[in-house]
Amino acid sequence: MQADEPVTILTVAREAGVSKTTASDALRGSGRVSETTRAAVAQVAERLGYVPNGSARHLRRASTGTIGLHVPEVLTRSSYYMSFVFGVVEQAARHDYDVTLITSGQRRPRPPRVDGLVLGDPLEGDPVVERLMGTGLPTVSCERFPGPRQADGVVWSEHAPMLARLLDHLRGAGAARPALIVAGDESDWAASLHRGYLDWCAAREVAPLVRRVSFDATGDEVRAAARALLGAGPGTPMDALVCAPAGAATEVAPLLRESGAEVLLASCVDSAGTRLADPPITAIDLRPKEAGASCAELLFELLSGAAPVGTERLHPIELAVRASTAKPRPGAAGAGAGLS
Repeated sequence: MQADEPVTILTVAREAGVSKTTASDALRGSGRVSETTRAAVAQVAERLGYVPNGSARHLRRASTGTIGLHVPEVLTRSSYYMSFVFGVVEQAARHDYDVTLITSGQRRPRPPRVDGLVLGDPLEGDPVVERLMGTGLPTVSCERFPGPRQADGVVWSEHAPMLARLLDHLRGAGAARPALIVAGDESDWAASLHRGYLDWCAAREVAPLVRRVSFDATGDEVRAAARALLGAGPGTPMDALVCAPAGAATEVAPLLRESGAEVLLASCVDSAGTRLADPPITAIDLRPKEAGASCAELLFELLSGAAPVGTERLHPIELAVRASTAKPRPGAAGAGAGLS
């Protein structure tokens, strides 16, 4: 064997002293091959550094060897979705699959050439999502689709209960009237947070303070919502603010500090920005990379028949309590919870 000769199944068969068919069956765990021969072929393949031809294997299975991943185009800038994408890609690689990224800005006349689809937080009214849902391809969504269809599999999290836990934490830190900045209900995630907040307020007889922003809200839009909440009408003023959109809490932190109001601050999406803020911002860790991996794994289970259509998986999320929601020090001035 020459040093630069590519290692193929023929190379392995020749070195092991068996036929190509026997070598292939031994490495695939199929056919009538003795355990001794199977072990010998595997040892030769490992020694030579043989890597199976994934394309040929997928062709034998009438498979493209690729899955599609859709995320809303307006959110591809988000660190959450970048982590989600990495989770899908890494899990696909474990199954020897590639990933094709499909964004809402793409307009294609035909279905994508993939074996199945992962939809990251699909938005109601997104025409690309509507078309993908109608292709008949096996589909898994991260969170439920708010539209008329439903994916074959769903990975979801208990966002409303976790928000209630965050709001209870704020109340324990002295907040009497927490406010919420949230995106529209076209996302199941945002709609769950909005409903959860209103239910929490109703159960505790707290007058809700909510400002809605667009799903791709700019920093200016988020800051305008925060100013409106700071200047809200009569009654108990806002003394805590929960920002749902990713990055919103870090956008409003300087504004709260400059206002001099004692306002606890928290985020519904954790990120490097919330962790590195001064002070660090309390946030819900959605564990996006693990969510992406869970979506991809469920899709592969659907493709193999290991999971039935209609399977739902609960993805655990966590609350990270940090200095931005600490109890104000007695006599402290300025925006409370370390924001002063």
